[in-house]
Amino acid sequence: MSDVVIDAVFDAKETAEKVFSNTLLKRYSVYSYRSAATILRTSHRSELAAILRVLRNFTISETEIKMPGGNEMAATKRFGAEAKKQGFESQIRIEADLIVRLRQGKSKTDPPTIKTIKRPDYIHNHLVDFWRGRVAFDYEWNSKDQTYDRDLYAFRSFFEAGVIDVGVIVTRELSHGFFKSLGFALDKNGNETTGRVASKFGASTTGTHKLISRIAAGRSGGCPVLAIGILPGNISRN
Repeated sequence: MSDVVIDAVFDAKETAEKVFSNTLLKRYSVYSYRSAATILRTSHRSELAAILRVLRNFTISETEIKMPGGNEMAATKRFGAEAKKQGFESQIRIEADLIVRLRQGKSKTDPPTIKTIKRPDYIHNHLVDFWRGRVAFDYEWNSKDQTYDRDLYAFRSFFEAGVIDVGVIVTRELSHGFFKSLGFALDKNGNETTGRVASKFGASTTGTHKLISRIAAGRSGGCPVLAIGILPGNISRN
């Protein structure tokens, strides 16, 4: 994603980074879409504080990255446990029926109903990882990049239904060179294999550049989104 596109579509960098301390900015990147950072700072300070506590308490080790597990690695479960500790409900699904009434005449005081149409499951099966107040919160480590479409459409559904005001996604911002530097992968017992760590993180897997391009394309509709990238500064060497 070019800087030109980011500047044209996303909020100013200094606005986005106001939600983070200088210490956290060494560990995470941050991109704000449709004033997400400002909305969190001004209208959802309690939820923002909870998210910041999750981020401060969360690290990933090089050993964990080398181990098998994909998006369900030990660090992912630890992230979920930390979010729960900070008051987020997990695995929240939205479902809704649509009821349409056709009224006759211009009168606003009890006009006669000509027809009522019910559309069951008008909103169905959209899920966010975590939810608290009016904030949805997702985490993606190593899935196929199409997962972002699902996440952003879920944010859009929750937003358009009036359930949330903003969505937050934490994912990785780590280069191929970083994964290449980790050398050989480990098996589930911690033994070195012949496979390379970098091979687990291919071009079709998740990363902030894939997420940002989808946000810029409007996949979240009108829902403001804060995208947070895990940087090498958040990876411990053990």
